Amino acid sequence: MPMPNTEDDLKRLSPEEVLELKTILDEKRKSLIDSARDTLAAHEMDEVRAPDEVDQASTEYDQSFEYRMRDREKFLLRKIEKALQRIEEGEYDLCESCGNPIGKKRLLARPETTYCIVCKEEQERQEKMFQKKRQMRATLEF
Repeated sequence: MPMPNTEDDLKRLSPEEVLELKTILDEKRKSLIDSARDTLAAHEMDEVRAPDEVDQASTEYDQSFEYRMRDREKFLLRKIEKALQRIEEGEYDLCESCGNPIGKKRLLARPETTYCIVCKEEQERQEKMFQKKRQMRATLEF
């Protein structure tokens, strides 16, 4: 089981700290939802304003880009919802992988995280190794 890096990482958050982070999560959630609503409203306006094929193509390209961004935001929104649920369950500041407390600094930087820094770094290392193996396999196949 990985060990935290500093003494601060060993401590659980106080109820006040959890409330502070819950407020941040709620604000991020609201901002994402508002942004999605704005995108839908803009999409409706753009449909009305595209009088010729060139304008239509440009509008469709812009919409495609906007929807890709919204897909990323949808993924972030799911993470925020999960973090809010973990707050309700009293597990918000505990790493899903090792069970150790997630440091306050990490939670302030990424309040939707579910991993301590040690476990997240290990996950990223594993992902890089997997990607390298796939690239090597793809290179050997040609």
